[in-house]
Amino acid sequence: MTNGRPRALVTGASAGIGKSYAEHLARTGHDLVLVARRADRLEDLARELADATGVEAEILPADLGSDAGVAAVVARIEQGGVDMVVNNAGYASRGRVAELDPDALETMLRVNVLALSRLSAAAMKSMIAAGRGTIINVSSGTVFMQIPGNAGYGASKNYVMAFTRHMQAEAEGTGVRVQLLVPGVIATDFHEVAGNAIENFPPERVMRADDLVVASLRALEMEEPVCIPSLPDIRDWDNYAAAEALVAKNCSRDRTAPRYHGA
Repeated sequence: MTNGRPRALVTGASAGIGKSYAEHLARTGHDLVLVARRADRLEDLARELADATGVEAEILPADLGSDAGVAAVVARIEQGGVDMVVNNAGYASRGRVAELDPDALETMLRVNVLALSRLSAAAMKSMIAAGRGTIINVSSGTVFMQIPGNAGYGASKNYVMAFTRHMQAEAEGTGVRVQLLVPGVIATDFHEVAGNAIENFPPERVMRADDLVVASLRALEMEEPVCIPSLPDIRDWDNYAAAEALVAKNCSRDRTAPRYHGA
């Protein structure tokens, strides 16, 4: 903490969901470490937040698609004084599996999967040692869908979901909170970067980034480990997890299921 304030490190902080996290956390008294590729945007945001709220906002320009960029952020986490990590950075490179650009796929996976894993590992180690801390990993509602052209991105966010749920199991009793955030369609420039347009979605399916972030932070207060902001009843997630557990119970037996014993 600095001056008695907690400090949050937010990746992808220069725009969209990450910027909204930075703004809300600053207003609630968090000092910040702002991570994104573009230093000029980070400088502008840090100045705005410091002027508006009086918090300390340090910037860390880093490309999480590169080893050097990931190493720089890991080093900052290991330096200490980070009470919250928001793993928000990520993007979609889409295409049907038979037509995927292998280089574009690999670059996306470096950000969505490898960078998130390394930052999560560094944060878990530091926070478990401190006996406190919060990690928010941003997945996607597409984990529940199979959409042609979305295999690479959807699978990367399925990884985020699985990795985060394992983190939650390992965090029990340590004082560390781990949230899995599952956004739907959010009104940011994410879709334009992915080659789509927000106008292509029905308005009733599109949420504002600010509303998403408020739900995420409220879910922390409510101790909900999984935040699906537009899900009316969290018991739907509980039922999903229960169905998963039922399959898990029977996926490793000493004999095959009766239906495979042909007449």
